Amino acid sequence: MQSNRQDADLENWHDFEVVSRREIIALLRSIGEKNQLIRMLVQGEADVCVTSILEVDADNNTVILDCSINTEQNQRILAAKSLSYETTLDKIRILFESERVEKCTFEGAPALKIALPQALIRLQRREYYRMSTPVSNPVRVVIPLPAELGGGSSSFPLADISCGGIAMLDNKLLLGDSIGKQYTDCRIELPEVGPIVTSLQIRNSLDLTLLNNKSNRRLGCQFTDMARGALNSVQRYITKLERERNARIAGLG
Repeated sequence: MQSNRQDADLENWHDFEVVSRREIIALLRSIGEKNQLIRMLVQGEADVCVTSILEVDADNNTVILDCSINTEQNQRILAAKSLSYETTLDKIRILFESERVEKCTFEGAPALKIALPQALIRLQRREYYRMSTPVSNPVRVVIPLPAELGGGSSSFPLADISCGGIAMLDNKLLLGDSIGKQYTDCRIELPEVGPIVTSLQIRNSLDLTLLNNKSNRRLGCQFTDMARGALNSVQRYITKLERERNARIAGLG
């Protein structure tokens, strides 16, 4: 899903795509109930209308929006082939899109109607600082595989780690790319700290093509059901990585 995101500090955010219909409906209803204003981008940043959600009609898969007070802008909105929307909910930015807008009425007043989005992007400030893990001697996570993936377990190298989760590399494409898929009893051996066990939920997926034309998949995973002791171990390991990195920088200086 492509969105108009021009933030210079986008690296300070991470995004989760929401594709669950139930979750999308719940998020949009919360935005409406809290009277959150929505920026409707008609032609990128050049033509912006402020609107709000009047109703989420789950039975008809539509969302009813307030129309602009500007008649000409309403005409441009109705003529547009695609529009982007941006709002916030509990300090988390929500982005979605629609292909077209139709005229309708809501409680006797003019309104706009769009199809229920099939996906949303939640942009959230990183709560946790992420540290890259060693490449030459990678930290690995062992994940028990469900029966539909052949059972047993498999080991995957980490790309980075934070107190919120990990990014791992699935070069054999064993796990698929299903956002929201959860794996339980995953074991990560943290060098000089010890093993931790946690559940992992896939939150984003990125397919990569390496220089040797081999494909790889980077999966961003969130820790779930993690014990406080395991979280403390992750924090100790991140602190260790920071110290080692700082020492390397000082040595190069």
